Amino acid sequence: MLRTVGTTSRGVRTPIIKSGDNLAEIVVDSLLNAANQEGFKIKDRDILGITESLLARSQGNYVDCEVVAEDIKSKFPDRIGVVFPILSRNRFATILKSIMLTGRKVTLLLSYPSDEVGNHLMDVDEMFELGINPYTDVLTEDKFRELFGNKFKHPFTGVDYVDMYKAIGKDDIEIIFSNNPRVILDYTKDVLVANIHDRTRTKNILKKAGGNIVLGLDEIMNKPINGSAFNPEFGLLGSNLASANELKLFPRDSQEFVEKVQAMLKEKTGKNVEVMVYGDGAFKDPVGKIWELADPVVSPGYTKGLEGTPNEIKLKYVVDTELDGLDKEEMSAKLIEKINSNQENVHLGTEEESLGTTPRRITDLLGSLCDLTSGSGDKGTPVVFIQGYFDNYATN
Repeated sequence: MLRTVGTTSRGVRTPIIKSGDNLAEIVVDSLLNAANQEGFKIKDRDILGITESLLARSQGNYVDCEVVAEDIKSKFPDRIGVVFPILSRNRFATILKSIMLTGRKVTLLLSYPSDEVGNHLMDVDEMFELGINPYTDVLTEDKFRELFGNKFKHPFTGVDYVDMYKAIGKDDIEIIFSNNPRVILDYTKDVLVANIHDRTRTKNILKKAGGNIVLGLDEIMNKPINGSAFNPEFGLLGSNLASANELKLFPRDSQEFVEKVQAMLKEKTGKNVEVMVYGDGAFKDPVGKIWELADPVVSPGYTKGLEGTPNEIKLKYVVDTELDGLDKEEMSAKLIEKINSNQENVHLGTEEESLGTTPRRITDLLGSLCDLTSGSGDKGTPVVFIQGYFDNYATN
């Protein structure tokens, strides 16, 4: 008999996590307790996702703004140009506060009409009606206000981010608008690259154009300052507001953590469960146009069984073409045979048969599922347990 349920995703509640807690043990015990209470069985190739913030909290990976300022000050001797930050109250705003604590003058270059992940500074239609060319035009803050006034607010937060960032820097910050990173070199040759996913390209452009000191957010707090928290791979990338004067950094040693959790589950259940740490889900909001990926990666650590992309065929295409005209029983049998053949011979399906399947990495797809399941509010389920993800129509 064919399975009647496919993929399921469960949010798992855990105790409140504090710095120094044995998170691996707590996560495993929480899952086993949930399975016992809810009556589900743990199976091979099930998936366990743990939110990055939970791991960072257990590590105590938090840093004061003053410490961040100390690191920045040691790397930038004078005026700092900051290029292409995202527009965010709980991400870049606290980093900007740290930058301003250095006492350096700052020129902030904002991309427009939106930042890297789709947060808008202006109405796109109005921009074109005003004859502004985002590929060539450079706007000063005064020109920006002359053209757009103070009427545009972020559609979800209601915040004017130009005003917000200006208020953080006051007289020590100058804001300009351009999509050409080289523009910052007219103000200073020492640049902190603040974009996330295109940071390597931006750094290379600036270095080739004559930049002197060119560093990214991944190169700030990538080493401890007097015993402070740090992230060796991502630095400030993936950091988040913890309190008014403190940042939570992206977790360290995620790969070591997921492998430890996998081994513990194997020991206690005899099952090979795949494990991942997840952050933002990398999905895009159709209304606000925001790409939900302010973290540098969806998953900083995952077990080997989650590598790669799905190898699937499009059921509705095969049913409507190759199997069209068969009765339901014949169609079902042929479909199962075709799926099994495709699984045994990777990419056996034609391009048409796979057309429309999602060409994203498995970890990125699972990150979206985990992020949407756990939410970012008060659900209290920072661990997500997924079953049946690798099943298909042919699975018994």
